[in-house]
Amino acid sequence: MFQDYSFTVAEKFLRYVQIDTQSNPNSKTFPSTEKQKKLSSLLVEELKAIGIANAHLDYNGYVYAEIPSNTEKKVSTICFCAHVDTSPDCSGENVKPIVHHNYNGGEIILPDDVSQVISPNEHHYLKEKIGDDIITASGTTLLGADDKAGVAVIMDMANYLITHPEIKHGAIKILFTPDEEIGRGVDKVDLKKLGADFGYTLDGGELGSFEDETFSADGASFTFYGVSAHPGYAKDKLVNAVKVAAAFIGSLPKDELSPETTEDRYGFVHPVEIEGIAEKATVKFIIRDFLTAKLTAYETYLADKADDVIKKFPGAKYEMKITEQYRNMKEMLNIYPHVSAYAIEAIQRSGITVKQTSARGGTDGSRLSFMGLPCPNIFTGEMAFHGKHEYVSIQDMQKSVETIVRLAMIWEERAE
Repeated sequence: MFQDYSFTVAEKFLRYVQIDTQSNPNSKTFPSTEKQKKLSSLLVEELKAIGIANAHLDYNGYVYAEIPSNTEKKVSTICFCAHVDTSPDCSGENVKPIVHHNYNGGEIILPDDVSQVISPNEHHYLKEKIGDDIITASGTTLLGADDKAGVAVIMDMANYLITHPEIKHGAIKILFTPDEEIGRGVDKVDLKKLGADFGYTLDGGELGSFEDETFSADGASFTFYGVSAHPGYAKDKLVNAVKVAAAFIGSLPKDELSPETTEDRYGFVHPVEIEGIAEKATVKFIIRDFLTAKLTAYETYLADKADDVIKKFPGAKYEMKITEQYRNMKEMLNIYPHVSAYAIEAIQRSGITVKQTSARGGTDGSRLSFMGLPCPNIFTGEMAFHGKHEYVSIQDMQKSVETIVRLAMIWEERAE
């Protein structure tokens, strides 16, 4: 099928990463940055250029498109989804992608900051990529493979299906979202307009990796109230909320329950922000576990810690607020096991060993699954995301294209 096909995924990717699409968690607009629409507009133009006339960008920054069915069978409508924004954790401005052809297995020194070295001793997956063509940034920015690799893979899949009408498939929806990196990726998506039965995000890492399980996630906010007084006359009057908050954080265990001390299937509580003055201070947490029921146990644990701290600061009070963020997609995908089974078969048909993993995080698919669109996650090759050492293998992206083309074929084959 692909022996004579000239993949376009690499050239598309190299073009997309040079467009700054960084999202902003402090913004009150949607999308959080208008510049994300620059890439989204380009994607619409490119989709129309290959013959997908219904591609369009809506007011909220979502790209919707459909590749029509070319079979007489009644096939479930599937959607392929990726996000256009890049992480706020590292600059995405003036990205200079570099292709390292026929990677030799050594260290990759990034030229714009030679202190930035991508070493296979730290990035072990590189040891499997000897001979591949590796794309990196230049050392001063992230690359943007998360998730412009997924965007480019879907765009090349569309190109392949449009130019190979002999490949039978049902209706295929394309969805590109903004603001995934700040947890708002599907806040304003119109699933009725999308019209898909099942979906797949293209936002995974290593070749062959497939994720149909994610963390469940809550946010927690603890606001501590002190007693304000003039510091010159504060004896036996002042209760400093900043110190109460600091004591609260200091009471957390040092060797467990944190991201830096857990792995595999262990969850965590993670303070991500603290702000305040003597009268009022707030600590914000993210709370994660694969078992949704355990989130409540973690939240009770934090409340108990807050109760203990308050006793040490007479006059202080606190309020706790819990916000649901997303849930483990496995809870929904267990109801539709064929969604995962077809993806696993597609990976195998592409000659790849499946690496079925559980994501210690969330994707747009986590929320989409609970909004009525069961949606596991498929590999793209993106690695070391959110930092200057981000990289991707061109060959991995090409295999991702092949996988989702075969996945579309499998849905058609299984239909009646």
